Formats: sequence, C-alpha cells, structure tokens
Amino acid sequence: MKNFIIYLGILILTSTVELFSQETFEGKAKGIAYRIEKITKEEKGLLKLQVEEINNELEKGIINRDQADEKKLKLAEATASRIESRVAEEEAKLTELVKEKVEGRIAYLDTTLPKGRMYGKGIKVRIGGVGDTTKVSEKRTTSQLVFAAGVNNLVTGKSVAHSDFRYWGSHFYELGWTYNSRILKENNLLHFKYGLSVQYNNLRPTDNRYFVENGKQTVLQTASQNLDDSRLRNVNLVMPLYLEFDFSKKQRHKGKPFYQTHKSFRLGLGGFIGANVKTKQILKYEQNGHDMTLKEKGSFNVNDFVYGLGAYLGYKETSLYVKYDLNPLFKDNPVDQNNISLGVRFDFN
Repeated sequence: MKNFIIYLGILILTSTVELFSQETFEGKAKGIAYRIEKITKEEKGLLKLQVEEINNELEKGIINRDQADEKKLKLAEATASRIESRVAEEEAKLTELVKEKVEGRIAYLDTTLPKGRMYGKGIKVRIGGVGDTTKVSEKRTTSQLVFAAGVNNLVTGKSVAHSDFRYWGSHFYELGWTYNSRILKENNLLHFKYGLSVQYNNLRPTDNRYFVENGKQTVLQTASQNLDDSRLRNVNLVMPLYLEFDFSKKQRHKGKPFYQTHKSFRLGLGGFIGANVKTKQILKYEQNGHDMTLKEKGSFNVNDFVYGLGAYLGYKETSLYVKYDLNPLFKDNPVDQNNISLGVRFDFN
C-alpha cells in the first residue's frame, strides 16, 4: 500500500508539472537545460565506450601505451568539439527564449473567445478578442514549479560541527509543484502553500568511508581500497505545507484593486511530511586499471517516513531555503542523526 501511494504521488507530480509548465518560459527553459544535460551525457558515454576499446587494444598488445594515449587525446578533443557545437545550438535557443520573454511574446492562446490572448500569471490580462477590449481578472490561487539545491548534512548531538560528511560535497535537490492560495480576500499578506515535491538528499562520508548495515544499525566503515567517491542518496516524496507572507503591494487597473504574488519580498514558514522512496549507496574506485562503480539499493535501516520543518526568505522568485528533518535518518542507531539542508530555492510562477 505504501509503495502504491508513493508511485501514484510521483505520477501525479510529474504529469502535473508537464501539463502546466510545457508552454511557459520556465517549462521551455527547463527543456533546453534537459537537452544540454542529455547531450553531455550522450557524448561522455560514447567517449567512455571508445576509451574502453582502446584499453582492450592496449591489453592485447595491438597498440602500445603512447599510441593509446594519442588516440585517447584525439577522441577527447573530438568529443569536446561535438559537445561545444551541439550545446551552442541549445544556447542560441535559450537566448532567443529570453528575448521573447523580455519582449512579452511568450503567452498561451485563450480558447474561450476568438482572437484573444491571455498574458500574465495569477492576473490575466486579455489583449484583443471580442470588441478588442482589455480586461483584468484575478486568481486567488496560483501554481508554481519549485526547484531547490544546496548543501546537505546530518545534525549529530544537536551539532553539525566535526561532521562525518563532507560539507561542500554533500548536496540536496528538490523538485516539486505547489499551489499558492491567498487566505484573505482583500489582503495579499497571507498565503497557504501546498503541493508535492521529490527530495534528493546526498551524504558523502569523509576519510575514505562508506555505510555498512550492522544488524539494525547502520555505521561507517573504512574501505580497503581508495574510494574516488562514496555517496548515500535518500529519495523522499513529500507534501510541503507552508504559510507564506508575501509583501507584494496591491495594484490598480482602471481604479480597481488587484493582487499579484512574487513581486516583492517573501517569507515562508512551515514544513513537510512524506515517505522514503529509495535509498542507494554509490561507490566509485579503481581496480586493476579499470574504473569501477558499485551501486547498492536497500533499506540501510533508514526510516520509512519523514517529516520536518522548513523556511525560506527571498525576493520575487529566488529565496534562501533551509529544511530540517524532525525524525532521525536511521531507525535504531544509538545516536540520533537528523538531516539538514541549506540552499537556494526558485519558485517559478
């Protein structure tokens, strides 16, 4: 039942984000960023396969070490050139997209009336249409695509000092879709913010260590070989619930007041509740001249459910963001360790 609820929530989240963001500036920008990332991964993946073929030729004695290094260098240069060329095309699209945004040419076609376009988020302004009139209508509930990223760690003994995890190497990411409802009809200060988010919390241990399950406890153990990377990733599906204070001023159109969000300073106070979707440990090391990657999926004695507090403070779409898990990461460890994250948050209206 738990897994059914989790995956149903993920399906609803991803479908909603796609539906509401595909024709917006943020949706198009996200699409370009995805394609750039895909280009890089494709080219690097191809390079890795080509390098493996060269290493096989070297092991079989078909070529010597100098010839192998020369081939690898040429492949790397060719890969870099292809990436630069393909990414340049996407960057040109992004430049044009920003230009369209600045000039106000990004909009969606309104189907309720012929020959009319609706502009704006939260406040709809019709240009043209029947009678070629201008009309302003207001929405008390708006929606936002949320993306956050920053550093992640564990609070041990009510402190993050002398942590067992790298401060700058441990990261968190959050992607979600939220709704923002103005509580008072004629005052813009108080809003209720709610939705669904996927959180990725990563921990990278120090001193060449990795996580090991010891019965019901999960402890850090020193690796026998040199680790290039050691990372424990927890993925949570959560429901954020925040009271947002929006200091955007009341505006007027033809003498009538209306309200817009995300136009000034904002403060959000609240928290989240949800479930752990997946826990994975990733280890990277070199063995006999080969790059090895070991991925372990399991419970690692991590709590199945998660709940915590959060806050953000910022201007317009950008905020400083902190979240803290009230329940410990591991169920039965003798010392409680609670996840804490600090970073930057973007609420794309």
